[in-house]
Amino acid sequence: MAPARDTPFRSAHMSMVQLYISNEIGREVVNALGELGLVQFRDLNGDVSAFQRAFTQEIRRLDNVERQLRYFYAQMEKVGIPLRKLDLDVETLAPPTTTEIDELAERSKSLEQRISQLNDSYETLKKREVELTEWRWVLREAGGFFDRAHGNVEELRASTDNDDAPLLQDVEQNHQAADAERSFSGMNIGFVAGVIARDRVGAFERILWRTLRGNLYMNQSEIPEPLIDPTNNEPIQKNVFVIFAHGKEILAKIRKISESMGAEVYNVDENGDLRRDQIHEVNARLNDVQNVLRNTEQTLGAELRQISQSISAWMVLITKEKSVYNTLNLFSYDRARRTLIAEGWCPTNDLPLIRSTLQDVNNRAGLSVPSIINEIRTNKTPPTYLKTNKFTEAFQTIVNAYGTATYREVNPTIPVIVTFPFLFAVMFGDFGHAVIMLTAALAMIYWEKPLKKVTFELFAMVFYGRYIALVMAVFSIYTGLIYNDVFSKPFTFFDSAWKWNVPEGYKGGSSIQATLKDPPQRYPFGLDPMWHGSENDLLFSNSLKMKMSIILGWAHMTYSLCFSYINARHFKRPIDIWGNFVPGMIFFQAIFGYLVMCILYKWTVDWVTLERQPPGLLNMLIYMFLQPGTLDVRLYPGQEYVQVVLLLLAFIQVPILLFLKPFYLRREHNRARARGYRGIGERSHVSALDGDDEEEENGHAIDGRHSMGSEDEGVAMITHDLGDEEEHEEFEFGEVMIHQVIHTIEFCLNCVSHTASYLRLWALSLAHQQLSAVLWSMTLGPALKSTGFGGALYIVAMFYMFFSLSCIILIVMEGVSAMLHSLRLAWVESFSKFAEFGGWPFAPFSFNQILEESDELSEYMG
Repeated sequence: MAPARDTPFRSAHMSMVQLYISNEIGREVVNALGELGLVQFRDLNGDVSAFQRAFTQEIRRLDNVERQLRYFYAQMEKVGIPLRKLDLDVETLAPPTTTEIDELAERSKSLEQRISQLNDSYETLKKREVELTEWRWVLREAGGFFDRAHGNVEELRASTDNDDAPLLQDVEQNHQAADAERSFSGMNIGFVAGVIARDRVGAFERILWRTLRGNLYMNQSEIPEPLIDPTNNEPIQKNVFVIFAHGKEILAKIRKISESMGAEVYNVDENGDLRRDQIHEVNARLNDVQNVLRNTEQTLGAELRQISQSISAWMVLITKEKSVYNTLNLFSYDRARRTLIAEGWCPTNDLPLIRSTLQDVNNRAGLSVPSIINEIRTNKTPPTYLKTNKFTEAFQTIVNAYGTATYREVNPTIPVIVTFPFLFAVMFGDFGHAVIMLTAALAMIYWEKPLKKVTFELFAMVFYGRYIALVMAVFSIYTGLIYNDVFSKPFTFFDSAWKWNVPEGYKGGSSIQATLKDPPQRYPFGLDPMWHGSENDLLFSNSLKMKMSIILGWAHMTYSLCFSYINARHFKRPIDIWGNFVPGMIFFQAIFGYLVMCILYKWTVDWVTLERQPPGLLNMLIYMFLQPGTLDVRLYPGQEYVQVVLLLLAFIQVPILLFLKPFYLRREHNRARARGYRGIGERSHVSALDGDDEEEENGHAIDGRHSMGSEDEGVAMITHDLGDEEEHEEFEFGEVMIHQVIHTIEFCLNCVSHTASYLRLWALSLAHQQLSAVLWSMTLGPALKSTGFGGALYIVAMFYMFFSLSCIILIVMEGVSAMLHSLRLAWVESFSKFAEFGGWPFAPFSFNQILEESDELSEYMG
């Protein structure tokens, strides 16, 4: 019998399937299944290392192509060429053939060689350009030094003869010598000229001074323009230096020290005419190098710009292709039949679509042997697959953050769509703030496509929850109207039901009271605006919101307990109904359900007319346990007897919770052992890997709906004795008893603590309202009393401050706080009542999922 239609209320029906695929079309089949994204494959080669699998060579080849594409992208970033990003929402990429992938690999290889050659040539030419530029600066600065130094020959000789001469004397500070006709060569003085990085000049000077003990004369000057380092393409500040010294050995030492400090030494002629010829030669060579460099740069840029138009699509294709071969490595290969055998999970209702997809691939390939897919029986727990859409995805993520629902148990997402934003709205009840939030949420939904491309992480998180913000804002508008609160001020849609009793001649200074109008009436919707500004406003709203929080918490936990009954009915576990649900529900309702009924009854009584003081319900609940049967103030006739009966009823449920389920399970276990036998020769189709992956899939047996394998498909199935495969846990009464004791203690204590936890609804609602009132009284409230032109400017300034602080503090910060508290109420107070969360998520092989989760591909996607 076909399974029922999948609904969001439960996870989808799942089936374990075996696929028999011809080796010739294995790649095409996996490609088609990757586009569907409906099959989660199992690894049938767990005992084979990654290097010994069938398609390792193909993966290595694709890794190399991926490396080449990353190299192209790095070169494009280096020269500042923009990347044409791929928008898969608009553009579609057809699955490539193996020939097209081979052509892409060959083209990528040839492009890498060409780009690498051009890049090497560019770097070589750039390095040569820097060298010629440095040489030109050395010739220019050294030439100027020589021209100035002819008048200082005698001073230079004195400095070289004296060991104590100071290092780095400035030639221009010395007196000009009278006779400058003798040359440096005639005095046996040589020099070394070069260029060194400016940040190394100080160390360079100290090393020269200490090594040569001052037997040198050095002059330096800064190069005004930064020189580009060809290795990392970064600018470097450098200085030209000229060092004079006696003897060839000292000059050789200077050259070695210069080279060790990273300096470049250049040849400079002492003769002015020859030096000018050198400058002309260097300029000519530099001009030629710059021309060639410009042409190389243009050619390299043209190649990279052409690559930039297609590299995003290439990267997506290679990523898909590599994932296909990684998936094929999970398959088992039958060499005798040249057939690939695969196993995996898929939604049962999507099996017809998968079969038709396999048939289409076979038809396109023109093969006479069809691909076969069979459902098989297994003792493994299927994965949990909860189908979502654009609206429910964010709510499902909230639930999954707490845990993955057990296979086929109630999915909490459906009630969370309502309860989570409503509980948020109870704490965030302000009409004005809710309208601002609603506007922001609608804007994110309206401009969904362009905003989806924003990569700022904080905004991306808010954008992902745009539909959550939408529902929260709608509920907050409703609760803001109920509280009659807009930026801490009330609405006056209707006439108030109260009137002030102002005595004649009243001049203020004393309190006045309000009374109901005659005839008595009630404010039609929400809180009467007369309560705002009254002295007992806080007392009234506190009492109202505190009791409302208890009522909402009771309703929230009651329906959560009801889901445990639905789960027990679905999994056919009646003992969970009679041993957990029924006594638990009676215990909860006998105490806290009674408290809620008392709250509602107290609201219905006109205590002023009865001329009685209403009883305190908190004291009533405390004395219900401490002094049963005694009352300070009676709420209704016969109250003490009702409370004693309810208390006894609640206490009776504790032993039922403790002992009924463990003893029932022990009795059933003993009965099964007394009459138990196993059928001989009972056989069924089972998975080839049953018994593996126990940690991942929990090892629980599933029902017979998944034993739908057929033997008439023409393929020999793997069969085992069912009794040998099924794994029955040994019954341990002690463990079951301990587990039930823990469950009972937790349930009874949680009934108290969880009910008290809902008081956060009252506390945060009060905090939000009071903070809003304080902000109004400190900004816009006093400003509205200003007059004149200065008063208008003051109002504008205070309005911007009021609006900014409202958005930052009351909407963002308070909103996040209320959302986290609402999240806790959903996770702890609600889910703990019914959800096991013992499942494991369905993670199908899907190209869309792979592309979305790849951080590297995000650089290439629009």
